[in-house]
Amino acid sequence: MSGTVRTSGDRGRLGNALSGLAVAVGCVLFLGGFAWGAVEYKPYTVPTDSMTPTVKVGDRVLAQRIDGSEVRRGDVVIFQDPAWGDMPMVKRVVGVGGDKVACCDSRGRLTVNGKGIAEPYLQKNPLTKGRASATDFTAKVPEGQLFVLGDERTNSMDSRVHLQDAEHGSVPLSTVSARVDAIAWPLGGGALERPKAFAALPGGVSQLGPVKLVLGSVLLGLVLILGGSAYGPLARRLGRKKAVAGVR
Repeated sequence: MSGTVRTSGDRGRLGNALSGLAVAVGCVLFLGGFAWGAVEYKPYTVPTDSMTPTVKVGDRVLAQRIDGSEVRRGDVVIFQDPAWGDMPMVKRVVGVGGDKVACCDSRGRLTVNGKGIAEPYLQKNPLTKGRASATDFTAKVPEGQLFVLGDERTNSMDSRVHLQDAEHGSVPLSTVSARVDAIAWPLGGGALERPKAFAALPGGVSQLGPVKLVLGSVLLGLVLILGGSAYGPLARRLGRKKAVAGVR
């Protein structure tokens, strides 16, 4: 009777081939993930605490490169408007062109076109007494503009400060360069979920960008690279142990 006998040498060559393949695939995923991320996202360090507790001062965030036409209510965006000091700012969009934004209703909520908006992301502060804003306001958002507020409503220099401007506190769509998708640092910050209260309004809310796929590709690639690289040393170490055991 004949058959094929697989020797330890055959197993070793197979293991080396698979480990090499794992390293190669890992490099593609790892480098590809970084390249994909560099195209889709830009890092941004939050300079103030006006978006606390969603993002805090000093947080490093990943912001997807978009233009103003892709912005939806509830998005946390990065924009730079010369009328606001011509520096990058991060705020939450609560109104788009044609909206009537006001505060507050009988329950202390922000309203958009008369609909009360639940905002669980707001910073709790005794100065606001549970209201969405310490001061009342009403604004009609011109077409092509966005009405933006900070999540820390007691000290955020946002659209409320510019209500007397020609555009009633709003900023042009063209000033938006990116939308914050996730907190990269400190670790564990995770992705920014879209507020559910805005989903019922016309246009709905935006979808999270490919940040989870990008991070998954980088992490899986790293695991494959480390695992494949570790195979050779581990195999040799096990081989030496078996050889010593055989001598005994």
